Amino acid sequence: MAAWPDFYPCTCIAVDAQAYGSNNDRRQSEIQHDLPRLLDRAARGAGLDRAQWQIQRKGDEQLAVRPVDGKEPRLVDDYIRHLVAELREYNAQRVPEARMRLRAVIHQGLVELADNGFAGTAVVATARLLNARPLYDALAAHPGADLVLLLSDDVFRSTVAGRHTTLTPEDFTRVAVQVKEYEATAWLRVPEFGAQAIAAREPRAAETGKPADPAAGEPTAIRPGPAAAGGAGGTGISNEYRAGKINVTNVAGPVDARGAVFGFGSADG
Repeated sequence: MAAWPDFYPCTCIAVDAQAYGSNNDRRQSEIQHDLPRLLDRAARGAGLDRAQWQIQRKGDEQLAVRPVDGKEPRLVDDYIRHLVAELREYNAQRVPEARMRLRAVIHQGLVELADNGFAGTAVVATARLLNARPLYDALAAHPGADLVLLLSDDVFRSTVAGRHTTLTPEDFTRVAVQVKEYEATAWLRVPEFGAQAIAAREPRAAETGKPADPAAGEPTAIRPGPAAAGGAGGTGISNEYRAGKINVTNVAGPVDARGAVFGFGSADG
């Protein structure tokens, strides 16, 4: 790749393996050997050539930058999908303790190829996003997931919200990121589970890409269900009554109720 003139508009793609430091020497060596190959195969599957990317390697972590060229939706969509598939196949051949689980981040901004790596606030922001608490929390909350993805707000709006991918805003959960001096909004997705698995754990619908009630823009109220068996009265039936009016029909004498259906409710329906 030809040298870039000063700072150049780039997309930054960073990945990091979970709990690398807790592995023994042999497993660490295996991760360093296998990670680049998984990333290469995922790129080829997405029709991308990582040989044309500038890559900074650091043990279990990689930061790649590539000039903005209109293929950013393919990175967000196809590349991540193929990487998840590669990880699934890789981990299926290993015991649970030897699985490789990744945090992945995609950001964009101006980057310079410096003498000792990359320079620019976009690179710093990518590093901060990769260490964001929501990524760690998502891995912990979804132990079956092999990868969690975080998009910067700029990438999310220019690819997903712009409807340039097969993904939709509803596939992501909006999260607040605060790492050291860096504060920003980002968009989280667990590809194998989708946003709903994350959103179900969030206390506020405002943190998700889609409100629970699209018409009102607010969370849909959750009505309490029947009491659990063994609860009040030990009957398994709720004693809560909501109707404002009732109709009562008195019947004198014996009634043959075989095949009859009795209904209870309010007079207003």
